[in-house]
Amino acid sequence: MTFTAIDFETATGYPESACAVGIVTVNDGIITDEYYTIIQPPNNEYWYRNIMVHGIKPIETLNKPMFDDLFPEIRKRLFGRKIVAHNERFDRNVLQKTMKYYGLYYDELEIPAIWECTCKIYRAKGYKPANLRHCSDLNNIELVHHEALSDARACAKLYLLK
Repeated sequence: MTFTAIDFETATGYPESACAVGIVTVNDGIITDEYYTIIQPPNNEYWYRNIMVHGIKPIETLNKPMFDDLFPEIRKRLFGRKIVAHNERFDRNVLQKTMKYYGLYYDELEIPAIWECTCKIYRAKGYKPANLRHCSDLNNIELVHHEALSDARACAKLYLLK
């Protein structure tokens, strides 16, 4: 069980508006690294409804690095790894579109085109609903929902239990 779990939060409804990322590295079934950073989204623009979900405000990211400045740290944690997310389509789309926005090439990460998805895994196990909160609660996994590192950590723990 060697993989990397990832979770993004976005500032707007646009996928290239990543404002936080949590990345949890698991090697041989053990969490060996955790990385969290907030990211200044394009034009530091936020939508109110997104703020209400994750609580990150424009003032918090005003003087923070943009994605392309943070990418070397993100890249070293993702390169060539099996990637897991709770809603893999959302997080994969955020990564792909954010990289494209900054002129970075997703294919250079050498990661699978489709990631592992704990939401799909737990839905197939009969969880209703199969959202991260419900899956975490049923498996006694601590979660501060919509805090990117907590979400990535919960996803990693769910994947280890699959």
